[in-house]
Order: sequence, then C-alpha cells, then structure tokens
Amino acid sequence: MRWLSKERWRPRLATVVIAILIVVMALPLVGLFFFRLYENQLIRQTEGELIAQGAVVAALYAQEVRAAGIPQDRLGSPISADPARDNNYPYDPIEPRLDLASDDVMPMRPAALPATPDPAFAAIGARLDGILDETQKTTLAGFRLLDPHGVVIAGGDEVGRSLGDVEEVRTALSGAYASELRLRIPDQPAPPLYSVSRGTRVRVFVAMPVELDGRVAGVVYLSRTPNNIVKHLYGERGKVTLAAITIVGGTLLIALVFIRTVSRPIYALIDRTKRIAAGDRDAIRPLAHHGTREMAALSAAFLDMAQKLQARSDSIQTFATHVSHELKSPLTAIQGAAELLRDSGGAMDEAERKRFSNNIVTDAGRLNLLVRRLLDLARAENLEPSGESTTLHAALASLPIDTRLEARLEGGGDIRLGISAENLGIVLANLIDNSARHGARQVAIRASADGERASVQIGDDGDGISAANRARIFEPFFTTRRESGGTGMGLGIVLALLKAHDGTIRLVDSERGTRFEIDLPAA
Repeated sequence: MRWLSKERWRPRLATVVIAILIVVMALPLVGLFFFRLYENQLIRQTEGELIAQGAVVAALYAQEVRAAGIPQDRLGSPISADPARDNNYPYDPIEPRLDLASDDVMPMRPAALPATPDPAFAAIGARLDGILDETQKTTLAGFRLLDPHGVVIAGGDEVGRSLGDVEEVRTALSGAYASELRLRIPDQPAPPLYSVSRGTRVRVFVAMPVELDGRVAGVVYLSRTPNNIVKHLYGERGKVTLAAITIVGGTLLIALVFIRTVSRPIYALIDRTKRIAAGDRDAIRPLAHHGTREMAALSAAFLDMAQKLQARSDSIQTFATHVSHELKSPLTAIQGAAELLRDSGGAMDEAERKRFSNNIVTDAGRLNLLVRRLLDLARAENLEPSGESTTLHAALASLPIDTRLEARLEGGGDIRLGISAENLGIVLANLIDNSARHGARQVAIRASADGERASVQIGDDGDGISAANRARIFEPFFTTRRESGGTGMGLGIVLALLKAHDGTIRLVDSERGTRFEIDLPAA
C-alpha cells in the first residue's frame, strides 16, 4: 500500500515534550528581556526616586527665594488651581508615570543655550550649588536648578545657560510636572557590564516646578540612568539562582512525571503490540505500569481487542479444521461409491448398485445439510438486532408440531422478550430437536422477568448430558449422535443468535434430563 511505502516525518513524543519544557523554562526570560516588564519597573522606580529628591530640593529652593525677598513680579507664570488638588489638601503627591510600552523615547537632551541669569536667583543658586554636588555623590542623580526663565543657576557646568527650550522644562515652567525618557548622552566609552549608572541606553528626566505664592519660582531639573537589569539581577544573584534552580527542578519534575505517566506506558504498549503481532501469546496481559487512568483504559481496550482477535483467529482455525473434516468424510464416501459404480461395468448386481447409489444419495444429503447449517451459523453470527420483540406464546405457535415429544409452556408465556419471533422460534426449535434426539418425551418451558432482563428455562426428561461432555456442548460440530444425522451445529447456532440479541445461554444442573437457562433483555 502507498502509505506503507513512504512514511511522513513526525516528531517523537519525547522531542515534543522537551521542546515544550524548554519553552516553559524560557518564558521568564522572555518576559524579562523581550517584554521589558522588569525594565519598566526599574524606570518607574528611578522616576519615583527623582520625584522624592526633587521635592526636597524644591522645598529648599522655595525657602531660599522667600528669604531673599524677591518680589512676586519677578517670579514666573502663575499656576492655575487644580480642582482635584483640594481633595487631598494639603497633600499633593506626584506618581511615577513613565511607561516603556506607551511612551516614546525622546532624542538626547538638547544642549543649553547662552543666557543672562537674574543676579538674585544666581546668588541663591550659588548658595545651593554645594548642597547639590554633595547630594549627587550619594544619589548619582544629575541636578539642574533653574530660575523662573529656565536659566541654570546651580548644578553641573551649565550654570548661566538656558534650558528653557527643552520640552519637559517648558512644561514645568508653565506650572506642571513633566517627565521624559531620553537617549543617554554617549559622552564616555562603553560602560562595563555591571556599571552602576550607565548600563542602559535611556535616561530618566524629571522637571518639577517650584511653587511660591501661586507662581513658578523656578524648576528643579533632575536626571538619572535607571539600573541595568543585568546589574540588578547580579545584585540579586542569590534569589535569581534559587529561582533558576526552582524552574529547572520543576521542569525536570514535570518531565519525570510525564515520562512515568505517559511516555513509558506508550512505549511499553508499542512493544507489546509488536510482540502480539509476532504471535507471542504471553504478551496479551496488562502492562506493569499504566501511569494514568486514560492509559489504563487504552491498554485494557487494546488487550481486550487483542484477546478477541486471538480468540477469533483460534475459532476460525478450529472451525476450518472441523469443516474440512466434516466435509471430507461424505465426499470420500461419495467418491468411492461413484468410482465403484463406474469401474464395475456389468459385474455388479442390482442390489449392490442400489446400495451404492443409496450411499451416494445419503452422503450428498448430509453434505447439503452441513452446508445449510453452516449458512445458518454464519447468518446467526453476523445478525444485526432488529429491535423486535415477541413472547413465548407467539414463538411456539409458529413452530411445527414435533410428534417425537410434547412441548409444554408452564408460565410466563406473555412476557415480552427482546428478540424477534423468527429468531426465538429457531432457538426453541433447535433446543427441542436436541431434546428429542436424546430420548426426551416432554419439554417444559417457563419464563420470568426481573426488571430489564428476562429468563427462560427449558428442561426435558431425556438422557441428560454426561459430565465429560458438558463443557463441549456449545462447540461447533461436537455431537454424540453423528450416526443418526446430527451435525453438532444446533447449539452453536442458538448461542450465536442469543449473543446477537445481547443474550446468553447456559447449562444448569438438573436431577433428570437436560436443563438450559436463557437470559434475554425484557422488552
């Protein structure tokens, strides 16, 4: 066949499982490095730190401006009242809002432009510059203190230059908090792997307005590079190692459980299949380890199928042996008699010729009977239930009267049985004929019902069945009355018909004669 000549490539079960387990182990790394979830958290953490530092510097700067007595008209833009602000007054928290998933990374911060600072604000910046430098050594954040016009008055080497055109600074000068993600300025060589502040390509910028009497007194402009993920993981290497061991251990445990519960039973069943196909009868037995309930059910179904196929094969082999034996004897007798008649010429007298002719007719009749009984048996074994029902009254009424014995219905004649009248008549006819051939004069039939099942008892007063033959009576071709025309097929046909209707028949003990009990569905 074509499908046997070229087999499509298919992955092994173990390969599929290993691939799935690798994907499972890689999921945390995918979430960490490709979806940038953890990096986003580090950016939020950095923004929150800058907000806290900026709030302190803003409070200190506002205090210095107030102490310097700078008039209000020299301050910046008025700050409009926020309706939501009164709900939490006097508290006005600023929550981190940067998000890698939704916020664009802006270009590097534009360079500061030349400008002329206000002397009063420049003096305040000079007083605070040292504090900012000391703070930066600890927090690693970059500080720029701006006057109400965006001119740097403290922090770094940009003092006296304007950052008013930077977008986030412009927003802060109008009185609103602003933050941005910008590309980090590559002003130094590539950092080492675990650089403290330069392990990522972005930098967080926060611009916080300084409020004084409802106007903008200046801006605290801060920036810092978020912690590198690798550096942060290195700092948490103990926990990361424990998590990795847990993931690998859990994966190996899943693999072990899968191998024991699925893979090993499947391969054992495959091996068992090959042994059964090779004719090893010892292989038709349950597996030593099933793993799961479904695998146990699959194995049981497979072994049940193998047992039925083996039994059917044995039955066919035995049946073929019996058929060849039963047909060979009359064929041999017919052939012998025909050859004698052919070769005798005129030497055989009329009596002998008649005797040999009678033998041919008798053996031909036996062959004809055997063939008809074989057809009846084949029809019974392949019968599809019709769903019809009948009673013992109806079935017995359809049978011809047997003058050899008396068939008596003793009870239950109106109980409906799940079998057609024709097939029940065949069952009863074979059993009654079997009783007549074994010397019975009376046959008693009785039926009873119990819920969804019905029982039919058939007993006679004949010779009975010897203990040696009780186990063989349902075997095809087994008979003790072969010389009187018995074929040994009657009880085999009865058994096949009842099986086709979900019924059974068994031989039960009886003080006299033979007694059968039939079990059928009650209609």
